[in-house]
Amino acid sequence: MLLTEDQIALRDVARRFARERLAPHYQAREAEGGFDRVLMKEIGALGLIGVDLPEEYGGLGQSGVTSGIITEEIAYADFNISYLQLLGSLMGAIVHRNANPELARHWNSRLVAGDAIIGLGLTEPRGGSDAANLQLKARRDGKDFILSGEKTSISFSDQCDAIVLFTRTGKPEDGARGISAFLVPMDSPGIQRTRFNDVGSKIIGRGSVFFDDVRVPAENLMGSEGKGFTQVMQGFDFSRILIALQCVAAAQASIDETWEYMKERQAMGAPIVQYQGVSFPIVEFETLLSACRQLCYHGLALRDAGQSHTAESAMVKWMGPKTAFDAIHQCILTFGHYGWSKDLPHQQRLRDVMGLEIGDGTAQVMKLIVARERAGRMAVQYAAENRK
Repeated sequence: MLLTEDQIALRDVARRFARERLAPHYQAREAEGGFDRVLMKEIGALGLIGVDLPEEYGGLGQSGVTSGIITEEIAYADFNISYLQLLGSLMGAIVHRNANPELARHWNSRLVAGDAIIGLGLTEPRGGSDAANLQLKARRDGKDFILSGEKTSISFSDQCDAIVLFTRTGKPEDGARGISAFLVPMDSPGIQRTRFNDVGSKIIGRGSVFFDDVRVPAENLMGSEGKGFTQVMQGFDFSRILIALQCVAAAQASIDETWEYMKERQAMGAPIVQYQGVSFPIVEFETLLSACRQLCYHGLALRDAGQSHTAESAMVKWMGPKTAFDAIHQCILTFGHYGWSKDLPHQQRLRDVMGLEIGDGTAQVMKLIVARERAGRMAVQYAAENRK
C-alpha cells in the first residue's frame, strides 16, 4: 500500500509517540484499572483521536485508510490505548451522522480533544449476537423520553461520559423497526454502573449499566424514531476493520520481538532462527498477518470510495482476532519458558486480543454476514429453514 505524504507524516507522529510514550508502560498500565485522562488529552492534542472526523470538531478530515494506519501504529505499542482512536472514529461518525448539529458539536469536539469517552449501549443480558432483540424501553413523556432497563458487556461501562443507547420505542414484534437510539450523558440521574473482572483489556473495562427511569430530552434522539437500528448501525463495517487492525498490530509486535529473539538465542551451536522447525511457524503467521492487513486496507479503500465493504469487514473481523491470538500463542511457545513469564508482553497481548474474538460480533456471526453478502440473504435463510 502506497501512502501519501500526509499519511506518512501522521503515521510517523503516531509511531514515534506510541513507541516512545506508550509501549514502555503497556503492561504496567494494566494495573491502573482505568484510562489516564491526562494521557487521553495528550493523544487528542496530537490529533490522533478520530482522525477521519470533520475539522469543525477539531478532527483532521482524513480518510478511513488513514484512520486505520493510526489505529495500527498505536495498537502495535499498546493494544488498549488504540481503542481511543477506534472509538473516536466509530462513535464520532455515528454522532456526526445522526445527532442534531449542536449536540454533535458538543460531544465530538470533546471526543477529538481527548476530553470525553462515548460508549456504545447495544448488548443486553438476553441477547448478544441477536442485537435487534432489545428489552430496554424508552417511553415518550412530553418533550422527553424515559429510559428503563439494562445494558451489559459495555466497554468503558464505568468510565464513559456519554453513551449511544439503543432502546425499544416500538412493540417487541416490530423487531429492528421499533428501535431508536439516544445520546445519553452518563451523569443523568437514575444511572448505575458496574465493572466485570475481565481477563484482559482491564484499563478499558466492561460491565453493566442500569437505567432506572432516566429522563432524556427528545433532542437527544439519534436519527429517526423507530429507525435507530438500521440508521445508526451503519458505522460498524468501519469499526470491524479497525478492530482487525488492532489485533494484527498487537500480533505483529510479538512476531517482530520473536524474530529478534530467534536471532540471538543459541541452540546446538547456532542461532535458533536457522532451524526450519523454529522459523517456519513464524513465517506462516507473518504471511497470514500480512494477508489480513492487506484485506483490511482494501476494505477501508472501498469505504473511502463509497463502495460496499460489508463482506470484507466481516471477513477481517473473524480472521484478525483469531490469527492474532494464534500468532501470539506461537510466539510464546517459541520463547519457551521465558515466554511463559509475565516479564514479557506476549501474555497480555494474548489476553487482550482474545476479547475481540467475542466482542463486536463473533466469528460465527461474521461468517453468516459474508455468506449473506455472497449468496444473498434469501438463499442463506432458505437453507437454514430447510435444515429444520
